[in-house]
Amino acid sequence: MFSAALRCPAWVPESARVDCISRAPALTLGVLSASVRLMSPVIEALLVLQDRDRRLLRLRSEIEAVPAQRRLLEERAARTAAEFDTVRHRSQQIESDRKKLELEVDTLKQRISKVGAEQQQTRSNDQYKAFQHQIETSQGEIRRLEDQQLGLMEQAEAAARDVAVAQKVAAEQKAESTKHLAELVVREANLRQELTVVEADRVVQAAKVEPAALSKYQSVARKRGDSTLVGVPKGVCGGCHMQLPQHIFLTAKAQKDIPTCPNCTRLLYFSSEMD
Repeated sequence: MFSAALRCPAWVPESARVDCISRAPALTLGVLSASVRLMSPVIEALLVLQDRDRRLLRLRSEIEAVPAQRRLLEERAARTAAEFDTVRHRSQQIESDRKKLELEVDTLKQRISKVGAEQQQTRSNDQYKAFQHQIETSQGEIRRLEDQQLGLMEQAEAAARDVAVAQKVAAEQKAESTKHLAELVVREANLRQELTVVEADRVVQAAKVEPAALSKYQSVARKRGDSTLVGVPKGVCGGCHMQLPQHIFLTAKAQKDIPTCPNCTRLLYFSSEMD
């Protein structure tokens, strides 16, 4: 029995999905014999072979999709980490600017202290006024810088909140991506294991088909993929859905040969419930 737990994870978006949902278990000759009565052994064998080919196509498609799914998970984690770094850098820049303003204010205060000392030493009225002007100018500059500091403090508080949120989101996304990447490793291993089993079974089933019929099937399969052998319900081709000429329908119904659709070249077969 093949694994039935190989489903496409919920985190994969529609844009990145490849048909990665496991279908029903492979048909068996016993099931075919029970559900499709009065069918020739050649047709039964070809239907089983086609089922294996369909499973192989799906498995290979799912395996090919794994690298893209892995990149998607890695990119999600990298994107949220980059967003966190951007927010953190902005917070650090705000703090750096605030400290720079503090240094400028300290420098101005030192200048005021120095000029004030010189002002007390001068005996010139004009020089005294000049010193006073320098002091007042520096005090005005200090007030301007302190207003900027207040603004930066408010920005710093908001940035700190943003950093906390971004850090939480990045951590959660990293944990989620790590979890899904681990699941993806297991899923890929299961897919490859099932692929090996189905490939081996396909060889066994192909050996059960008459060489001429197998050659005909494989020739059409190269063009039609997983829809090579189709039924003829009510005289209509199950592949292209075109009405078949009566003689082709009767040939399929007689099951003495495997006719092809004149429109799409698919192989045709008949079973009792198609009448």
